[in-house]
Amino acid sequence: MKTHKFRSKPELIAILVIALFCFMAANCHPNVKAADVSDSNDSTATTATAAVANSLASDTANMSTTIADAATILARPEVPILCYHQIRDYKPTDSKTAMTYIVPPAIFHEQMKALADSGYQTILPDQLYDYLAYGKPLPPKPVMLTYDDTDLDQYTVALPIMEKYNFKGAFFVMTVSLGRPRYMSKEQVKELSDKGHTIGSHTWDHHNVKKYQGQDWVTQIEKPTKTLEAITGKPVKHFAYPFGLWNKEAIPELKKRGMISAFQLYAKRDEQDPLFTIRRIIVPGTMKPAAMIATMKRNFKG
Repeated sequence: MKTHKFRSKPELIAILVIALFCFMAANCHPNVKAADVSDSNDSTATTATAAVANSLASDTANMSTTIADAATILARPEVPILCYHQIRDYKPTDSKTAMTYIVPPAIFHEQMKALADSGYQTILPDQLYDYLAYGKPLPPKPVMLTYDDTDLDQYTVALPIMEKYNFKGAFFVMTVSLGRPRYMSKEQVKELSDKGHTIGSHTWDHHNVKKYQGQDWVTQIEKPTKTLEAITGKPVKHFAYPFGLWNKEAIPELKKRGMISAFQLYAKRDEQDPLFTIRRIIVPGTMKPAAMIATMKRNFKG
């Protein structure tokens, strides 16, 4: 009997593909015998191929159906997530507090270039969720770019710079602002979605989630979600807390309305619901690229 030794799992997978093709050919043409399309003496290869197929099917099933528990999620290395607001030059009227949320275009460009030069690749919320919940792999150096409040300069300034480096981002939209001066229009939001960026919810008018009660959950979460889904034609599953502030009472309300993750800022993650307390850092315009990357490494364990 002739036997085969396989050096690697990919080689077995290749045999599996060939065997599957032969099986399909035999079944599509009843007059063709199995002996005509496969080596009946190659039982070792057949057994090994079946084992690989079963293993792959089992792994896929486990990854796609079993959400990790909170302890496992918290133990996974964190992905650096940067939070931006306005991408514009400073004005004489800007206060010191306001300047924390403003990044001049030239600085933003430097920051994006530094990420690209350092080998970082952008990921989106769905990828982050699959990594945290199911353990699916990410690029070697992942980073997420997020944008809050629907400011127009995110579309007119940040987007072209991101495209230069083939970066994607998550845009958390405050729906009350759509179409207003200095804010994005519905058409621009749809274009972002069509280009492969994620559109997430950032409430209707940016009220503090900690103060919600009763009908507020419909006004601030449910209706804006439906509005964004109508604009993009896609499910809206990710949420960013206004001011980065959250409480435990908000989490079940978000779950009821179809959210699978939520993003805060600096606070400790919740030990029961870490997927709804994912941390981000605000990037001020005063932060040099090297300092930004050092901050990313310092603030996100892993």
